[in-house]
Amino acid sequence: MTSEHVERIVLGDVEVLRITEWQGPFAAARDLVPDSTAGLWQENEGWLAPDHWDPAGDLAVAALQSWVVRSGGRTVLVDTGVGSGRERPGSPLFHRRQSDLPGLLARAGVRPEDVDVVVNTHVHADHVGWNTTADGEAWVPTFPGAQYLVPAADDFHFGPDNGYGQGRQEDDRLVYEDSIAPVHRAGQAVLWDGEHRIDENLVLESAPGHTPGSSVLRVASRGDRAVFAGDLLHSPVQILSPSCNSCFCLDPEQAVASRRRILERAAGERELVVPAHFGGPGAVEVRRSGAGFALGRWAAA
Repeated sequence: MTSEHVERIVLGDVEVLRITEWQGPFAAARDLVPDSTAGLWQENEGWLAPDHWDPAGDLAVAALQSWVVRSGGRTVLVDTGVGSGRERPGSPLFHRRQSDLPGLLARAGVRPEDVDVVVNTHVHADHVGWNTTADGEAWVPTFPGAQYLVPAADDFHFGPDNGYGQGRQEDDRLVYEDSIAPVHRAGQAVLWDGEHRIDENLVLESAPGHTPGSSVLRVASRGDRAVFAGDLLHSPVQILSPSCNSCFCLDPEQAVASRRRILERAAGERELVVPAHFGGPGAVEVRRSGAGFALGRWAAA
């Protein structure tokens, strides 16, 4: 299943465009969310299928997407996908993948020079790939006038100062060298930690665990609220069972703590939760349910 499309949501004075490059079966459900049980998926089949789970193959369904956020007269791009033609030998789905995020952005009326801020919620291959574009044999920033906001903890962890995550994977080195280092060389990278306010409507907050610098972007405008949750959530089953991490979380205990904190606040403050990889409508309300959480209404783009 593939689906390239653009959708629009309005939150107060903030316009959000959802740019979907791809959606389809991604991995075995309990490989993606190892602590989940077969029963958790089966008991919720009625709404998990087909947007979030393929029961026939027991496969989690995911989306590869970015978000354009227009706020205060500026254009903010949240995450930049896998990129095109990247060497990712450890990730078969991403290795030398051909994609066209700039083309999708153009269809939404966004040129590279229109982007004022790029937010990388964290430094993983599918969130920073279109940070840069090939120029001959060099990689250069795709968005020439943009400030790139990169979590300082991830820049250290995956960068050369910490030996590319202490040599965790070859892909980590490749991602940093082709998607982060060129932005530094161009003088467009801004490292931040803790909290970083973009404007009166948008603020970045650290939510570590998935990676050391994982972050969320909060939107608050004229009573409307949303939280772009990055990879704190890969599947809606993690809302029902927040103790379940994805297989990609580097610090499982910290990831659970961050996930619970973000969900607790979303339920208490009626924030729309917008994870990076949810298929279907892509965003959902969260409610308290006893000591845990339940899903409310899905967003209508």
